[in-house]
Amino acid sequence: MSRIILPARALSGMTGRIRILTAGDCRMSDQTMAAGFAAAFLDYAVAEGAARSRLLAASELTDEDLADQDTRIPVAAYQALIASGIEATGDTSLLLRHVLETRLESMSIGGQIVHASTSFPHSLDQLNRYARLMADVPIPGGRDRFALERDGEAVWLVDHRPCDGSWMATEASFARFISEFRRSAPEHPFEQALEVSYAPPPHANRYPELFRVPVTFRAARNALRINPVWLDAAFDGGKDCVFGIFTRHADALLEELASRDTARSAVEARMLADLHEGQLSMDRTARDLGMSRQTLYRRLKEEGVTFGRFHDDLRRRMAMDYLSAGKVSVAETAYLLGFSEASAFVRAFRRWTGTSPTAWLARD
Repeated sequence: MSRIILPARALSGMTGRIRILTAGDCRMSDQTMAAGFAAAFLDYAVAEGAARSRLLAASELTDEDLADQDTRIPVAAYQALIASGIEATGDTSLLLRHVLETRLESMSIGGQIVHASTSFPHSLDQLNRYARLMADVPIPGGRDRFALERDGEAVWLVDHRPCDGSWMATEASFARFISEFRRSAPEHPFEQALEVSYAPPPHANRYPELFRVPVTFRAARNALRINPVWLDAAFDGGKDCVFGIFTRHADALLEELASRDTARSAVEARMLADLHEGQLSMDRTARDLGMSRQTLYRRLKEEGVTFGRFHDDLRRRMAMDYLSAGKVSVAETAYLLGFSEASAFVRAFRRWTGTSPTAWLARD
């Protein structure tokens, strides 16, 4: 197989230390992400005709919040920004087009590391290693976010993000891989086919134009079939000195994030990944977090919460999150939250709110 050399990337965008922001309406307050993604989307949406002031107001962000790409902002603020941009432009494909037309290295140190890697498998290892610097995404079973799987002659890039029926995050993730390779080596297309677990989104008629590959909706997994040539192709950007500079910077950011972690945030991340399983084991959660059951119990107690109460409260918050978004039914919400049947979820919802899910949705 011939050796493919990709264009070298310049050293750019080195940024300062992490600053944590909060948002008044952030339901999942411990889930944060890099501000660089929000800043890039904001600029794109404004160029598409949206009013900058309205987008910022909807997300409760300011230009100062977005000045440093490594600043941490609430994931909910980013989601509100996207929703406002789609509403302003009337285009549900806005985020997808934004991803396909922008460069990852301009938004995140993770992107700079990817482009300084020696090959696609190497870059994928780094992407998994530094994924948290881009966004907090709980993954079931402690697995990596992305993995390569073979099926005969086919090679698939599988996204282990939980399948929750939504299309936005999944299509954007795969579009990011595609866009980077389209710019770097258009003569060797990266994408060959796409499988997604969600139903056709409102802009599915644009998928042939944007993804340019066959797409299977309502699949059992989220996966992109890729050109096998990229398993062996070398990246010209893979220079040890540049890679070392980027990874040292990223390691420092990861260390700072870890220093801010609480037992509550760690447990929340693990619970979110496995919430659909129903009754979660404190023993298993402690083991996944690398501590004993007694240590986890003590740390949670010091923070004023018990494992059972926290599980119940997380279910409550996620129930309102799912139902408010209008993407899933009451029965689907019950499944996603790990209830054995919808009636059990309805009883729990009455205990949380004093009313049924249907009546809660119909409120003024």
